[in-house]
Amino acid sequence: MFLKLIYKEIIHRKLNFVLALMAVTIAVAFFVSFFTANEASKRETIRLTRDMGFNLRIIPGETDMNKFWTEGYSDLTMPEDYINRFWEFKDFSFAHLTATLHKKIVWNNKEVVLTGIAPEIEPSGKKKTAMIFSIEPGTVYVGYELAKELQIRQEDSINIFNRYFKVDKTLSETGSIDDIRIYGALSEFQDLIGFKGEINEIMALNCLCVSPDENDPLEILREQLDQVLPEAKVIMNTTIANARERQRHMIEEYFAVITIFVIIVIVIWIGVLAMMNARERQQEIGILRAIGHSGVKIFALFTWKALMIGLLGAIIGYATGTILALKFGTGIFKITADSLKPIYSLLIWSIIAAPVFSAFAAFLPTLVAILKDPAITLRKE
Repeated sequence: MFLKLIYKEIIHRKLNFVLALMAVTIAVAFFVSFFTANEASKRETIRLTRDMGFNLRIIPGETDMNKFWTEGYSDLTMPEDYINRFWEFKDFSFAHLTATLHKKIVWNNKEVVLTGIAPEIEPSGKKKTAMIFSIEPGTVYVGYELAKELQIRQEDSINIFNRYFKVDKTLSETGSIDDIRIYGALSEFQDLIGFKGEINEIMALNCLCVSPDENDPLEILREQLDQVLPEAKVIMNTTIANARERQRHMIEEYFAVITIFVIIVIVIWIGVLAMMNARERQQEIGILRAIGHSGVKIFALFTWKALMIGLLGAIIGYATGTILALKFGTGIFKITADSLKPIYSLLIWSIIAAPVFSAFAAFLPTLVAILKDPAITLRKE
């Protein structure tokens, strides 16, 4: 009987019902698409800032820093198996660790830097997209300036210390010392320059996220490194690290502000519609009160109507918002487009939150209309 009354109420006020449903649907759709885009934006930001490059350099502890900055690498070495110590620490703040060996030589009457690279390791054990290229044995990557000046092309064969390597790739210009590097497999370059089993640097990425008012992240990283590799020291490229943190905090704060704004708009929109409906229905509410229907029953009628609007709006809005996010998100977030998927937990939250907000927004205007004396209301009409 009560459901029939709600149905009649909806049919009688179709336009108000449709407008209220549109309000909830648009609000939920906007929130869902926005939240889905937010998650994609976070992944995209992580990838983009990660692609700025390694921001940590772990070098032998006794390195002369004046020579290090002059040469661009440490003139001391450490055992390659030092990198394996990181496996023992699961909650470590270093990621994408790569053992490297650098050596400046004269080759074809030019100063070049040989850089041997080992495959990346992840102390967490999780598989992640590699930050740096993986070089197959017997092949090398040649920096832009070397390739340009010596007219080296892909598939060419070059001789380094009487050993031939196939040029797998010539690299694009970076505007740094990398333009005069020759990259090769670590084990082969170790043999080539007589440093078997030795490295002079571990490149890494800082995965420690701290807010500006917390401790210096470099101090935390150094404390952690002392637990794993007290024989080494860590240097942070603070420009890259700070850029990552600023970008991350900016995105989080931006979406937090927008989310609050969306919630306020939802409540106001539904509340205005409920108030308009209640004002238009004052005479009917007065008649219902006059013929014996209790205020509780009338209040329940409007509340259940608001809940139904919220429920329907949540389902339709979730579907609409997800479709919009998937349709346009792949064009915006090109790097992580494949990971853009529906967030099904948002459907559950929408089904819970939308009816609650809808009922909350209708609460005050409905209560005001019901509390009015029906005799006064009917007399005015």
